[in-house]
Amino acid sequence: MLRIKIKKTADVKMPSYAHKGDSGMDLYAAEDNLLKPMERKLIGTGIRIAIPYGYEAQVRPKSGLAIEHGISHVNCVGTIDSGYRGEIKVPLINLSDKPYKVEKGKKIGQMVFAKIEEAVMEETDDLGQTTRNDNGFGSTGLE
Repeated sequence: MLRIKIKKTADVKMPSYAHKGDSGMDLYAAEDNLLKPMERKLIGTGIRIAIPYGYEAQVRPKSGLAIEHGISHVNCVGTIDSGYRGEIKVPLINLSDKPYKVEKGKKIGQMVFAKIEEAVMEETDDLGQTTRNDNGFGSTGLE
């Protein structure tokens, strides 16, 4: 089990899993805010965490907010590196045609922890062959 140290403002909700076995912990707004159509704002959670070296936290959108209200994250998935100790903030965007009221204590994202490997780049002239090679976007079709 991964242990994460957390420092939070006294009156904010602690991140939590909704169900046993969920991969993402819910993150909650620490402030009220109004998000106009097509507007983006950075919303604080009131928490700071210490992620162990070799891990990252990914901040992801909530599907319910996206489907029901058109609310997503500007950067889709945000990365929190192990060396960061500032407040976790969520970059929300309102993709709908109606204003959305962000309410303190309501869910605004989810946080997933992942183990990472540090890469070392090795320059080469030969990357080897695969069945895909350089076939990129749309190369497998839609059926």
